[in-house]
Amino acid sequence: MATYARSVRRGLPRASGGDPWPPAGEASAPVAGAATPVDPPAPVDPPAPGAPPASVDPTETAPTGTASMQNASARGAATRRGLPRTPGGEAWPPAASTAPDAATPAFPSVENPPREAHDHGADPVLVDAAEPAASTPAASTVAASTVAASAAAASADDAGSGAVRRGLPRAAGGDAWPPAETTPASRAAPPSRETARGVRDSGLAPQSQSADAVSASSGGAPATPEPAPAAPAAAPAAPATPRAPLAERPLAHAGVARRPAAKPDPARIGPFTKVQWAGVVVLGGAAVLYVAAMAVLAVRWILSLEPLQDFLTTYPGEYHLPEGAPVGFPAWLNWSHFLNAFFIVLIIRTGLQVRSEKRPAAFWISKKDRKRRMSLTLWLHQALDVLWLANGVIFVVLLFVTGQWMRVIPTSWEVFPNAVSAALQYVSLDWPTENGWVNYNALQQLAYFATIFIAAPLAAITGYRMSAVWPKQATTLNRIYPVEWARKIHFPTMLYFVLFIVVHVALVLSTGALRNLGHMYAATGSTDPEAYADNWTGFWLFALSIAVTVAAYVAMRPLVVAPIARLFGEVKSR
Repeated sequence: MATYARSVRRGLPRASGGDPWPPAGEASAPVAGAATPVDPPAPVDPPAPGAPPASVDPTETAPTGTASMQNASARGAATRRGLPRTPGGEAWPPAASTAPDAATPAFPSVENPPREAHDHGADPVLVDAAEPAASTPAASTVAASTVAASAAAASADDAGSGAVRRGLPRAAGGDAWPPAETTPASRAAPPSRETARGVRDSGLAPQSQSADAVSASSGGAPATPEPAPAAPAAAPAAPATPRAPLAERPLAHAGVARRPAAKPDPARIGPFTKVQWAGVVVLGGAAVLYVAAMAVLAVRWILSLEPLQDFLTTYPGEYHLPEGAPVGFPAWLNWSHFLNAFFIVLIIRTGLQVRSEKRPAAFWISKKDRKRRMSLTLWLHQALDVLWLANGVIFVVLLFVTGQWMRVIPTSWEVFPNAVSAALQYVSLDWPTENGWVNYNALQQLAYFATIFIAAPLAAITGYRMSAVWPKQATTLNRIYPVEWARKIHFPTMLYFVLFIVVHVALVLSTGALRNLGHMYAATGSTDPEAYADNWTGFWLFALSIAVTVAAYVAMRPLVVAPIARLFGEVKSR
């Protein structure tokens, strides 16, 4: 392999106070084309008798300096031979197959492109650009010229050299691989490119590129390398247009983004809010009006038929009472009617409050049994129940004592067809014209009977089962009559009373308000329906009863109820 001269880098002295090592007069060390410096030749086993002597690499004994480099480049170098392949054999490779071509320069190509797949043993030429090439200007000049000569020799080697280095045989005892007649394929010169620093890069290997920096790193005078062929002039670059500044992206929120506070849920009255209840009332009212209008039209058409006309003649909507039935309303009946309406309104109000109350404002505790503890609202509800039941018991007793029971208890099976006839007349808006001072129509009689003798007892029995008065330790009674049954019956019974009150008041006011109110509140009436049709006494008494009921409804607060409750027990507020 070819070598070229360079200066020796001097380091620390071997002895304290001595000169740097190696001495300045020592000859420059040759640099081999391998990746590492060439070591002295290793001792070779003596060849077998009769074998030709191994050739000696001229680079091992070549003189140093500029003259030796020129002589080496002029005569070429023989391939270094190594150990024999077989014990006692000839050194490998044979001398005949390793003789260099006379036309081949001593220096291998500095460009050192990648070898073909079969060129496994080629020694690359590496040039350390970080080390100085020579310690004098002359040495730098020689090194630069040597690099240029190496590039020219590499081009000649790529163009005309056909020798291929051969390696081990593919089979035991066979010829070396590849065969001797194999020629390397031609390689195209890599295209040049411009680097980021504006320097033309011809695509050479790092070994050839590092040769340009040999003289620059030596610290001496700048070397003058041989002029390289001029690269084609590059087209003038278009003036670069300045890029627009990056636009700042606005934030979604100015400053720190804060999540808006959640809106509180609207207050609910039962299952709906106030707005939802308003919608239910509007839509429900519209639906009721539509259904009522359709029902009125349908019933009027039915009653216009001849069979229905005969039915109304036979059953006008009322039947005659038994002989001895009383006529008119006594005063006790008027008072009982007022108290019944007063208590039932307050009972409904307190019952709904008990169902919706979660944190009672005060509690009532019994004086006899301290374990009986309930909310003040529940105590008021049960107290009103007791008063309502007492009034109802007195009312029922007086009904049977005075014979008024015949007015509210059906006494004939004719009550049912007459009730149907009365219902059709009400729906058709051609209402019955009976005199309530003497007799009720059949539909009224059935409604009063159901309210007095069915709905009222159900409300009393279910309320008693749910109250604190019910014996908790009565296992048998609790199993026979579970409290769940009482809850399922008690609330629908209350809804019936609400519906009855609404319909009853509406009919009283729409079928002769002054006459009907005189009957129930002033006990004024006659067998002649028109006798008290213009009497306002009953109306003013009715208005007074409404005022008293409303005042009691508003006054049912702990501040008013607590003093009354303390008369029967102890009241504790939160």
